[in-house]
Amino acid sequence: MLKELKPAALLLVLLTVLTGAIYPALITGLAQALFPQQANGSLIEQDGKVVGSALIGQPFSDPKHFWTRPSATGPVPYNAGASTGSNLGPLNPALEEAVKARIDALKASDPANTAPIPVDLVTASGSGLDPHISPAAARWQAPRIARIRSLSEAEVDRLIGAHTEGRQLGLLGEPRVNVLTLNLALDRLGKP
Repeated sequence: MLKELKPAALLLVLLTVLTGAIYPALITGLAQALFPQQANGSLIEQDGKVVGSALIGQPFSDPKHFWTRPSATGPVPYNAGASTGSNLGPLNPALEEAVKARIDALKASDPANTAPIPVDLVTASGSGLDPHISPAAARWQAPRIARIRSLSEAEVDRLIGAHTEGRQLGLLGEPRVNVLTLNLALDRLGKP
């Protein structure tokens, strides 16, 4: 019996060291060497202080900032440990009520804006953590931002354009705007 257990125990130790220590150390080292920004969470720093990640949304509720998509994580919004969709189907009354409440809040924030509200401002992404909105969603908010910050809409539109990311590899996904980087650029303008 010892004859069978000895090779099994030796193989267990060998595979544990190989897959539990050597392989992770190798992959971590390669990631740090080849993709240091991504390997460290794509963190965004301002004045030497980490203000967020380019990959995880943050809640913005101040009218002078662009607002991101609603978060599906609960009870804390944009909780990366609770990444998930809401699991509410399109016919679910709870989803309908949540979307209606979001539409009402957006209309209340800018009553003069009668343009249709882009869907990504009232629905959460599949992960519930998306830091991006569509350029249309950013442009929908531009009149409010311009009015509150005493900027022209053309200035705000230029800022949106400068922070619009194209399709990945020229064909994957849709153009998008990272709300955190856009708001940081907006704050750097120095207007209220």
